[in-house]
Amino acid sequence: MTATDTPPAQFYGVLRQDNPASRHAEIAEQIRRLGYALLDSGFTKDELAAISDDFNTTRARYVEKWNVEKLKQANEFHTIRAAVTHGGPAFLKLIMNANLHAVLGQLIEGKYFLNQQNGIVNPPGETYNQAIWHRDLPYQHFTSSRPLAINALFCVDDFTRENGSTFVLPASHKSESFPSDSYIRDHALQIEAKAGQYILLDCMTFHGGGFNSTQKERRAVNHLFNIPYFKQQINLPRAMDAASLTDAEREMLGFVYQEPGSIEDYLAARSGK
Repeated sequence: MTATDTPPAQFYGVLRQDNPASRHAEIAEQIRRLGYALLDSGFTKDELAAISDDFNTTRARYVEKWNVEKLKQANEFHTIRAAVTHGGPAFLKLIMNANLHAVLGQLIEGKYFLNQQNGIVNPPGETYNQAIWHRDLPYQHFTSSRPLAINALFCVDDFTRENGSTFVLPASHKSESFPSDSYIRDHALQIEAKAGQYILLDCMTFHGGGFNSTQKERRAVNHLFNIPYFKQQINLPRAMDAASLTDAEREMLGFVYQEPGSIEDYLAARSGK
């Protein structure tokens, strides 16, 4: 940065200012203001290699189980739904990452849990179902003073402009409507990220994948964490065995947020019995 493009260091007329006390707090501030940020997961090279292997193994089993043609007819061939319920241990590690929750805890006041976890493949030379503008609470046109949900897109591979890294519309979580075509052309931003980073988004920030012009797939695992007033995309506890999970993992996966099936169940939950 040169003297001609250095922003002013002083100000006047300001009565309040954000003063983040850590790198995690700085990331949370950026998400509040712009709707997006990058976060390093802290995983080692060996852990990243294990995540990559788990992704490939889980995807192969998923496609075999649900059938290629059936998935293509449903426009789901490039997605692995509810990966934590049938994949390897890496998928739970992605959900419980300490750096991730250090930021989430500053953005969502009180309790939050996992709404969904989906593996995503951006195929080379073709479109896929995430390559359109959307919010992760789709069909909603409102704003809120605090985030209701946060999207955490984990990069299994490097995200580059060439392989269709994610586009965002900065600060679009602050406006109810989708912007005009001319506004999108002028203000859309493409985010490049390294394998092992999370792309964090306020759930109401408009975003979408780009076109992969390389010869290689680009892989990611998307997560949505929200306050406990939204149903999960797929009921995760129904598809999992809680016996091997810690209390913290059970809570994050939604075991404690299931709808009571009756008044008796509701009262029992309230009394802790």
